Amino acid sequence: MRSVDAYLADILATVRPLAPLELELERALGTTLAEDVSSPVPLPPFDNSAMDGYAVRAEDVPGTLPVIDDVAAGSDELRAVGPGHAVRIMTGAPMPAGADSVVPVEWTDGGTVSVQINRDVPVGNAIRRAGEDVQAGEVVLKAGTVIGPAQLGIIAGVGRRRVWVRPQPRVVVISTGAELVEPGAPLARGQIWDSNSYTLTAAVREAGAEGFRAGSVGDDPAVLLDQLDTHLVRADAIITSGGVSMGAYEPVKEALAPLGTVRFEKVAMQPGMPQGFGVLGDDRVPIFALPGNPVSSFVSFMLFVRPALDKMRGLPTDTSRTVTAYVTGSLRSPAGRRSYLRGVLASDGTVSPVHGQGSHQLAALASANALIVVPEDVTEVPGGSSVEVIRL
Repeated sequence: MRSVDAYLADILATVRPLAPLELELERALGTTLAEDVSSPVPLPPFDNSAMDGYAVRAEDVPGTLPVIDDVAAGSDELRAVGPGHAVRIMTGAPMPAGADSVVPVEWTDGGTVSVQINRDVPVGNAIRRAGEDVQAGEVVLKAGTVIGPAQLGIIAGVGRRRVWVRPQPRVVVISTGAELVEPGAPLARGQIWDSNSYTLTAAVREAGAEGFRAGSVGDDPAVLLDQLDTHLVRADAIITSGGVSMGAYEPVKEALAPLGTVRFEKVAMQPGMPQGFGVLGDDRVPIFALPGNPVSSFVSFMLFVRPALDKMRGLPTDTSRTVTAYVTGSLRSPAGRRSYLRGVLASDGTVSPVHGQGSHQLAALASANALIVVPEDVTEVPGGSSVEVIRL
């Protein structure tokens, strides 16, 4: 059997970051920057008021001052404040020449002809200085940054309409098995509802990629190959579940093994020992052939697919994302395999194994928020021991 680390290393050596492309800002959310973004101008580009109030000279207050003008946000007229005068000013409006402070309207009587100011203000009060956020030419986002709402805002804020990014991978998810029917349909004897395609598509989207659920196919390898041919034109990666074990009626293995570009192996892990990985087509699209048991497929996704998607997105592939916790009960694990037991990680640093560790027990997985890692050379873990935990 291959070790988990060796198997993952082969996957990461095969997948490649997606080629950059230039996108409109509206389409850039969730992508990864492929260029440094800098500002051509200082931000703010001019001194402006941080509040609604009155632009004054600090030395003229407190007292009653005549209001000689109004200045609104967006005004391009030149205005000035002389000694003993005030200009009513709105938030974001450019500061008039001569004024060195803004008195918030709450500190005044709100007058429009004259204004009574009852307290002094320091020089620079409520003024946003030009360049205090960003200097001209300063890099505001580096290549490799994932674009979220705030990052999208600063890209727009420095005047960019388009940006070079690595796109979100397009991942097609296919379940296999003659026993599978769509949720909502009635079950005949021997049938189960397809949960894997929903679980894995959601996991793809949560990992920052675009997930496309293609539903399920039966046990006919020819039908699976037709499905794969159909989806290869739009896929950056494909995930299948089921059909990779050692028994009969294993359509993924029967369809893909003869191609010579997909390998099926046993990985020293529990759950999820049978695995398949390789590439398809002229574009060498990665395909992840995961086991069919629901917990096995999900654990396999977290260990193997998610790091690969990170690399495709142009992100670091940190394969050791664990925290240390103290297990509340004893654990058992088979010799020679790395176990990933489902558990609940608490805020006090303890982790409790959930009841039901079978690879088919999806309800137990749904109640967990962590995977407890038991190394290959450990068969028993006493309660209270420190363990490594992967957050879900």
